[in-house]
Amino acid sequence: MSAAVPERSGPLMAPIDGPDAAEMLAGAGAPLRHLGPQWFAVVMGWCGLALAWNRAEPIFGGLAHTVALAAAAVGLLVFAALTVASLLRWRRHPASVAEDIRHPVRHAFFAAVPISLMLFGTLGVALGFDHDLARAPWALGVVLQFAATVWVLGRWPTGASSWPAKSPVLFIPVVGNVLVPLAGMPLGHPNVSWAFLAIGAFFWPIVVALVLARQSQQPMPERLLPSWFILVAPPAVVGLIAPTMGFGQGGVFAMVGLAAFSLALALRIAPRLAKLPFGMPFWAMSFPLAAFAALMLRTAVVEPSLKLPAILLLSVASLVVLWLSLATVRGLRNGSLLQPEAVAAIVPAAAVKGA
Repeated sequence: MSAAVPERSGPLMAPIDGPDAAEMLAGAGAPLRHLGPQWFAVVMGWCGLALAWNRAEPIFGGLAHTVALAAAAVGLLVFAALTVASLLRWRRHPASVAEDIRHPVRHAFFAAVPISLMLFGTLGVALGFDHDLARAPWALGVVLQFAATVWVLGRWPTGASSWPAKSPVLFIPVVGNVLVPLAGMPLGHPNVSWAFLAIGAFFWPIVVALVLARQSQQPMPERLLPSWFILVAPPAVVGLIAPTMGFGQGGVFAMVGLAAFSLALALRIAPRLAKLPFGMPFWAMSFPLAAFAALMLRTAVVEPSLKLPAILLLSVASLVVLWLSLATVRGLRNGSLLQPEAVAAIVPAAAVKGA
């Protein structure tokens, strides 16, 4: 069998024994070097949870609104901290930022920044804030989302993409496009909403095909296994926007079925996740679960038989986000996060078949 070729990793760094989390985010020392764009998945997770709890208001009343406000506040605080830390990183470690841009997987996480901005605009509308206040982050996010989609997917025809780049992480820019109408329609921008929905709907099945083809040729490293949950996000978000886009209840239930099927596929790898050390890829589970919970809660309004499954899914999404948050804080304290990536061995498909 051919020798394995090591995958390119981040800059090497000596192990850190228990650095303080505040010191890391402040940019002191080497840990800041490894604060990549994947950390904005934390913002997506908390904002998604806020949207889900907002959808639970018909069931839990004012309590759901309070929880949604609290989750949105956490997301906003994390976004502010990450933005400051990322700007410091860009100034102090430009080579590390450039490496993220070239990285076959991490580059797609840059789309999490405009998605976070659009989620804040969406939450502003959902939670009853002034539409002009919500429009500002949404509009900025839309512009950056278009640029991020062109940049990420534009690597394909230029030959800058490869099999390692074909991972479920590519769904992040796709989800960003179908997320636009969630606030775009109530804010009075139907044309923009339809335009971005078309982009997302076009590339969604293409990314599915590419990810499945890559998996048959070159299975993903174990540390990326949680990213399979991202497959749940596109149908969940499309289901949420279906009524406002005129697709009717048939479109909603079609997306419920597809999201449930995608979740069932992702859960097949759950036993393997328990054996993995915690890392930032685990946050890929948060937003998809929260988005599906929001869809189920919205659907339960017209189909009461789905009320109990919706509550259960909301509970699971809440527990997952809380567990991920605690594990992240613990990882910052003990130094297991903000470290160089483990080097994965990529074995050529021909060598695997001939073994």
